[in-house]
Amino acid sequence: MNAVDKPELPSIPCGSVVAIVGLGLMGGSLAAAIKASRPDIKVIGVARRPETLAQATQRGFIDEGFLEPEPAAQAADILVLAVPVLSIVNLVGRLAPLLREGAVLTDLGSTKVAVIQAMEKVRWGAQCVGSHPICGKEVSGLDASDPQLYRGATWVLCPTDFTATWAMELVASLAKEVGAEPVVYGAAEHDAILARTSHLPFVVAACLTRTIAKKTAPHDLRLLSAGGYRDTTRLAGSDPQMMQDILVSNRANILEAIEQMQAELEVFKQLLANEAESGAAGLLRGYLEETRSLRRQP
Repeated sequence: MNAVDKPELPSIPCGSVVAIVGLGLMGGSLAAAIKASRPDIKVIGVARRPETLAQATQRGFIDEGFLEPEPAAQAADILVLAVPVLSIVNLVGRLAPLLREGAVLTDLGSTKVAVIQAMEKVRWGAQCVGSHPICGKEVSGLDASDPQLYRGATWVLCPTDFTATWAMELVASLAKEVGAEPVVYGAAEHDAILARTSHLPFVVAACLTRTIAKKTAPHDLRLLSAGGYRDTTRLAGSDPQMMQDILVSNRANILEAIEQMQAELEVFKQLLANEAESGAAGLLRGYLEETRSLRRQP
């Protein structure tokens, strides 16, 4: 991992065109953030529904909208794919050859290996840079968009074997424009880490939600749950299509993380089962104290 901390990172030129394919939470928030910080940049939005384009225009998030991505790609200086990961993979080869010389294609996908593999098949047309802002919410759609979403977030850049330095710097400048901090990771390293820090927590939240629902009536859940339930199951409300694509595209890493989680649950189960036995007193307390210390590490 390397930070992109060059103070001399160039600003995105005045009058540039940023086209964003997908105006859900991530794409809508990016459009809103760009217009808030750089109104001189033209933002083009692409969405499947005319109502979404109309709403984004009314809120001042985009200057122009299309229902198909090709016209946006042809007009863009920076083309951002803000759709589920498997859709990103499909769009890279379709759109990259349409971009003009000096333009860059990037994405906001939560997994990177499959995206980078698709980008490395592009040998003509646009420069490609994989990217992933480490932020988000469990809600989805343009209504959830927030121009402050990226402020203070880490924005991971993943170059391909063919990515030019100027293209990396342009995407890093985009991240800086919306308040994020760009860093560079390899795609495989990114996916292995995110499997544990992001994707496994979703799996745990989903399984916990289903486990509780099987033994707890909705009336009792409303009366006898508080912050613990809300905090630990929040991610289960994430967009199903987005999460399916993430889980499928990072399957091997997530399966390994699940196995490690199962092993840890077995350790905890045995500590709890043996707590009352002679010689085992204090082991559970020690486990919990160590866990608290790990959670409090900066």
